[in-house]
Amino acid sequence: MAEKIIKTEYSEEMQRSYMNYSMSVITARAIPDARDGLKPVQRRVLYDMSELRIHYDKPHRKSARIVGDTMGKYHPHGDSSIYETLVVMSQDFKKGMPLVDGHGNFGSIEGDGAAAMRYTEARLEKFAEEVYLKDLDKTVPFVPNYDETENEPEVLPVRVPNLLINGSEGIAVGMSTSIPPHNLGEVIDGTIAYIKNPEITCQELMEFLPGPDFPTGGIIANKSSLPEIYETGTGKLKVRGRFEVELGKRRADKDKLVITQIPYTMIGAGINKFLMDVAELAESKKLPDVVDISNQSNKEGIRIVLELRKDADVDKIINLLYKKTKLEDTFGVNMLAIAEGRPEILNLKGILKRFMDFQHENHTKKYQVLLQKELEKKEVQEGLIKACDVIDLIIAILRGSKSLKDAKDCLMNGDCSRIRFRTSGFEEDAKKLRFTERQATAILEMRLYKLIGLEILALEKEHKETIQKIKRYEKILSSQKVMDEVIIADLEQIKKEFALPRRTQIEDSREAVYEEEAPAVTEAVFVMDRFGYCKLLDKAAYERNREGIESEYPYQIRCLTSDKICMFTNTGNLHQLKVSDIPFGKFREKGTPIDNISRYDGGKEQIVYLDSGENMKGQILLFATKNALVKQVSATEFETNNRTVAATKLTEGDELVSVIPVTGKRDVVIQTDCGVFLRFLLEEIPIVKKTSKGVRGIKLAEGEYLEAFYLAEDQPVAVYKGKEVHLNRLKMAKRDGKGSKVRL
Repeated sequence: MAEKIIKTEYSEEMQRSYMNYSMSVITARAIPDARDGLKPVQRRVLYDMSELRIHYDKPHRKSARIVGDTMGKYHPHGDSSIYETLVVMSQDFKKGMPLVDGHGNFGSIEGDGAAAMRYTEARLEKFAEEVYLKDLDKTVPFVPNYDETENEPEVLPVRVPNLLINGSEGIAVGMSTSIPPHNLGEVIDGTIAYIKNPEITCQELMEFLPGPDFPTGGIIANKSSLPEIYETGTGKLKVRGRFEVELGKRRADKDKLVITQIPYTMIGAGINKFLMDVAELAESKKLPDVVDISNQSNKEGIRIVLELRKDADVDKIINLLYKKTKLEDTFGVNMLAIAEGRPEILNLKGILKRFMDFQHENHTKKYQVLLQKELEKKEVQEGLIKACDVIDLIIAILRGSKSLKDAKDCLMNGDCSRIRFRTSGFEEDAKKLRFTERQATAILEMRLYKLIGLEILALEKEHKETIQKIKRYEKILSSQKVMDEVIIADLEQIKKEFALPRRTQIEDSREAVYEEEAPAVTEAVFVMDRFGYCKLLDKAAYERNREGIESEYPYQIRCLTSDKICMFTNTGNLHQLKVSDIPFGKFREKGTPIDNISRYDGGKEQIVYLDSGENMKGQILLFATKNALVKQVSATEFETNNRTVAATKLTEGDELVSVIPVTGKRDVVIQTDCGVFLRFLLEEIPIVKKTSKGVRGIKLAEGEYLEAFYLAEDQPVAVYKGKEVHLNRLKMAKRDGKGSKVRL
């Protein structure tokens, strides 16, 4: 085949290809259909299980068989996604109404994964079989599978609004869906209310369907937000866990705060995260009344026990847990579904409308098929009843026929030219016969026992029943009101058989209020060695070991536990670290790397100046860079809550060399790497903002750079290559001069 090259604009091709990919993910993978509330992979798994006849009253079958069959016939996207779908549809803590009955390890609410598919088994739940797969052959259209070797249903004939009952979560390209599960009985009540009054408002629907019903129970704490969520299809639910207080029965027993239901968002790893958060709060003394925490959950349900001290303030503990842990969380609602082939955000009424349109379409197809079958049955029954009345003639025709075709022609058209009657007198009656082809076939296939009197009476009774069914089906098809009554009766029967009590409580709870007590402020000494290991020492320990500390730790700063440590680095950054975040240690303990508790990176930068925020207050800081740019900056410029800020603006290749706190008017001395010194008055350096580059302090020769910066009064003697230089004896000059070179 000759190669065909298509010339096109690259950007247009990328846009077109990406749009095709996006729509494929949206419509064929991640977003559920508004009609049956299922994603394609869920639909295919359920249909495949139905085809494999893994019914609720039959033995379980290996999950690997189901996954392999589904992948080979309908869903060629990998076994892991299919098995995960099978697992989730069996988990009663994720689905409002599980659709698969799993046998074996199908995971747990605490985040344990399911066993490999070769170990587990599954079958359909009765609910799925009766409500999702019934009348599959009479209602929904079938389409070819991916390689056109099989047919699969375009949608399942689900008889309840599954989009609401089991909800859905999925992330597509540029959009996502998040629909909470609801109570089956309440959804059916709301659907019936909509059928009776299609003009009903979302607010009125909420009288029947008050809100989501999560399988984990818990509390929806923002009831007043639900009308807007159901009206717009988007919003946020505030979900909380539920507590019980168990008082100690004996004097020695401790009171217990027991969490019996958790927010839906906490399932999985969230439970262990909650336990760790509570333990951390207890260790940090924010939960001093909690002495122990244990997870006693089992197959019976959630039971997380917090043992309390005597006379503990339970309300305060609950408020703290709501505020500081995932025991109170938000569930984002975005009711996005595929409606008429495109993604659309639907409100509550919109979901029910799409569902009812689907039900009317399904019931129309179903009763058209049933009506056609009953009409065909009626035709056959009438032919058999008529044949019983002229049975002698029928027998005479059969005895006189040479072939089946001759007998059939005579029964249908009265053609007896090829019939040799053994008894005269039947010819005229035979010519009057006008049975249809279906009737003639039934007569020829009729067994002799059908001629017994009781069988004839049974045939006549069956014919009357067929007439009644035809009338009923025609009535349903001719009147939407009658069809709606049938749908309502069907929904009420489903509710009676499968509905469960509501599990989630809905209320407008008070906002959790917790006023964190300010920690006691104490004096401490921050110390850090030359390797960057730091710790806090209490004042008494510092005084006892002062001599050893001064020899081992170049950085020693007296501070309060409410203060913060400020670190200026050669990259021009200021890193701030709360003193309360620095662990206390003993003199001989190594301490904690400062890199681990701050944003300082010892591998990329060096500390130029280090002090506490309290010590810096009211001071002026003198900055000098490698390229001899100098400036004064007020310490108030660095009063910020940010952990890292730019302390100065540096040009490319420049770096910060020195930061010195100054008070009053003094002489400053610049020293370069070539031994050039320049002394001038501090007042010649302007006080500017931290974002300024500064002014030039000394004229540098090519390749020369500023090496040190001194305040002459604080450090009267400097050492350059082993020689002492008395700074006070240097000649006073002006800023931005060339300076004088020291003689060695």
